Amino acid sequence: MAKFPDIECKKTLFVGEGLPAPCLGIGPSQIRGGAYIEAPMVVGAPWFTYSEATVMIANTFNPDAMMPPISLKVKGDSIMEGNGRMSNTLKISGPQTDLLYVDGDAFFTGAVDCGNKGKLASRFSAADGKPKPFDIQHPTKGKGHRLRYACIEGPEVGVYYRGRLKDSNRIDLPYYWKDLVAEESITVQLQPIGSRHFHLNVIEFTNEYIIVGEADDKPIDCFYHVYGERKDINPLITEYEGDSWEDYPDPNYDPNKVDSDERVYNDPRFSGPPNTNTK
Repeated sequence: MAKFPDIECKKTLFVGEGLPAPCLGIGPSQIRGGAYIEAPMVVGAPWFTYSEATVMIANTFNPDAMMPPISLKVKGDSIMEGNGRMSNTLKISGPQTDLLYVDGDAFFTGAVDCGNKGKLASRFSAADGKPKPFDIQHPTKGKGHRLRYACIEGPEVGVYYRGRLKDSNRIDLPYYWKDLVAEESITVQLQPIGSRHFHLNVIEFTNEYIIVGEADDKPIDCFYHVYGERKDINPLITEYEGDSWEDYPDPNYDPNKVDSDERVYNDPRFSGPPNTNTK
């Protein structure tokens, strides 16, 4: 036991070589009690094979003795600061399926790299119904300008319908296109099948059907592609000034500006005609 100045300091334990411990104060006016131990300390069962930490706490669970199953429980706020000696300030491992359970919100200032399951996966599933853009620095104008495209990569939130038309002159589009696709954005491509020379024409088009004509009255046999732009959400703002995707004019795309449960993708402030207009 080290020697310390002859001062009144009740309920205080010092174990070590007598190094200064200013965090404990110098007497009862500063603290009500404390402990100072320099060497590694084991609390609980001695399950450690070597000194792994300054304080080593082991589970002492014994069903017959009705001992608690938890090694450490802290009530109150805690702070953990790494010293750079290990790659992880906090490492959690174990056989449990859910190694970390947080009862409440979590906030991270850095990047998070992880897989997903459960509720997070359901959030990803919900995001599938929303436009999926990519946002990059403008390839021509460079720094200070952005280019935003949506899948498939094009200057619109486009959808398509394709197939084969045979012995008929009418392409019936999916019934939901009437409420999904802007009629004035539709384009149609026709590719005749076979060695005979065809003269195919689009006679009429709506967001419900396409009427095809053959100039020589030959039986129609062709592949078709029909493209359209969604009208249930606002058209893309493909070019805008900024240094990152966070500068996109519509704040509904930025989780830092609008919470996910408050976002709308048909915000009237950013409405307008489709990016492609064929009428």
